[in-house]
Formats: sequence, structure tokens, C-alpha cells
Amino acid sequence: MDIPSSTRAAVLTAHGAALDLTDLPLPEKPEPGAALVRIVCTTLCGTDIEIWSGKMTFPGMLPMVLGHEMVGEIVALGEDTRDALGRKLSVGDRIGWSESTCGACHGCTVLREPVACSNRGYGFLQRSDVPPYATAGLSEYAYVVPGAAKLLLPAEVPDTWAAMAGCAAKTVLRAFSRVGGVRPGSRVVVQGSGALGLFATAVAHLSGAASVITVGSPPARLVLAHEFGADETVDIAEGSEAVVSRVRELTRGRGADLVLDFAGAPSVGREAVEMAAQRGRVVVVGSTGPVAEPLALGTVMGKELSIVGSLNGDIADYHDAIEFFTSFPERMPWDRLFGKPVGLSEASARITAMSRHEEIKAVIDPRIA
Repeated sequence: MDIPSSTRAAVLTAHGAALDLTDLPLPEKPEPGAALVRIVCTTLCGTDIEIWSGKMTFPGMLPMVLGHEMVGEIVALGEDTRDALGRKLSVGDRIGWSESTCGACHGCTVLREPVACSNRGYGFLQRSDVPPYATAGLSEYAYVVPGAAKLLLPAEVPDTWAAMAGCAAKTVLRAFSRVGGVRPGSRVVVQGSGALGLFATAVAHLSGAASVITVGSPPARLVLAHEFGADETVDIAEGSEAVVSRVRELTRGRGADLVLDFAGAPSVGREAVEMAAQRGRVVVVGSTGPVAEPLALGTVMGKELSIVGSLNGDIADYHDAIEFFTSFPERMPWDRLFGKPVGLSEASARITAMSRHEEIKAVIDPRIA
């Protein structure tokens, strides 16, 4: 097929406003190591909603194209473009990709942590009015830069699952890895009942937890949490003190061996410390929003807690997420996480629906008129 010179995209120009459907330039020819793809599926993430609403913002970030969980079919390739495992890619291949990294900064060379790259090209760090313009999911075509780690996707993993693996699923799996995983027979609390919280509930259950308690809202999400392996659920509408009291009651007064924050509300850190068991582990993932309430450091010391931060994920975590879906395709109702696919013209409406907790993960297929 002829290589397109431009792409239709849904561009965020002002926080809280409807997205502008506009055309963005595409490169004449991909650079060595790069690829031009036709987007076949984008799943919206909670971060997209925070950026759209303005809860997550910084000077100079707009205009931009939202969407960092996406799958594309290659339409053009630069010379010797391969995926992260060294496999040579071809036109027509279906790929996902992780954020671009520079390979030269302290984070890349000394820490050897892609998430610590000081020049990381992650979704909301790429403006749509400067080259390479279209690199995100809410566009018909996207340019996958040479520094982005690409992954050839297995045919058995559906587009929606593969797209979600690109952020939500890999973020959850990295968090479990960072904190040392689930010890068989342990008591696990998942704070949050959005896509990350529900996926984390499933991971905890499949990893051998004796009990999984999911804390969140609204009630419909908590009902769904049971389908994803929650043994008990606690509604945050009961209030912070009641939530902690209920979790301690459900754990026979001992608290949880592992607490995972996928909620990010101001009170979740304090609650996590209070509901954790002696020598419990707490992993902080979702706290990117408003200033949190202070932690009781005396409690952290007295309980000898281990508190670990975890920042989304890299290509290794993305690979693990694809392998996870390949290993457990029928163990959980994964498709319940996704809405009905819609085209770019309906992306604004789906973002609004997600902001109102009316949809867990919106699905955008730019091929739909």
C-alpha cells in the first residue's frame, strides 16, 4: 500500500475540552529502527483521563494525542527494524511498543532501568505540533520511533488484551515483581477497583493468595471484582476509618501481608499502613494525583513495614503481560474490562464516560468511521 503522508488524529488542546479531530503530518519514510503502523486498537487508561481532566499536567504538554495502550499493523519499516527480542519485523506484522528511551542517560546506562530514562518518550511527553507529531493511540496511523521497544504480538492474544498489556497490565505485574510477588497463603488487599485494581485482584488470586480483598467503588465494580478473584470487597463509601476497620476484621485482626495501592486517593497511603500486618509489604503505584495525607512513620517503624514504589513498566514488563494473557486466557473474564469499540469521533464521549466511572476501559478503533 502507499505510505500515507498524514493521519487523522484526536488532539487534546485544552484540559477538560472535547478532542479536536485534525490531520497530523507523517514522515515520508521511517528512519532505521522505526516503523509506521496503522492503529487497530487503543484502550484508554486512567492516566489518559487524568491528563484530559487536568489532574495530571505540566507546562508545555499541550497539544497532544492521548492514548498509550495501542496495537498497530506495520505499513512501512525503516532499515533493519527489529523487535525487542531481535526478531526482524515485516510489513503486515502486528506489534505493540513500550516508551522510547535514549540509551545514554544515567537511568539507561548506570541504573539500567528504562523507566528511569531522563529522555523517556512516554505518551504525554510528546507534543502533536512538533515532529514526530503522531506517536500515540488516538490516531489512524502512528510513528513508532527508533528508540521505542517494539514487540511482535502472538496471534492468540486479542487486540484489546494486547493494548491493555502496554500499560495497565504491565504496570500491575511490575508492582507485584517490585514488592517480591505474592507469597502463597498470604492475605492481599488491593486498593482500587478500576482496570488496574481488577487486574491486580486477578493476579493476586492466580498467584496463590489465601484471600484477596478489593477496596474501591462504585458497587458495580466491587461485584465485578468477585468475578476477578476477590474473596471480599470493601466499599470506600463507608469512610476511611470504617474501611481500615473492616479490612482488619476480615484478616482476623492481623492485617494484610501485602497491600497494593492502585487508587491514588489522598488517604490510601495512610490506610495502607494502618491495614498492613506486622512486617507487611506495601507497594505504591497509583498515587500520582492530589497531595496525600501524611503517613504515620511510627507505625511504619513499629510494624517493620516494607514500602516500595513502582512506576508503570518497561518492555520487560510488557513482554510479561503478554505472556500472562497467553497463560491465563480463560481463567478470568478479561473481556468484561472493555467497552464496545468506537471510532475516533466518539473518543471524547468515551473519555467523559470513563471520568464518570461509567466504563472501565474504553476501546477506540480508528478504522471505524
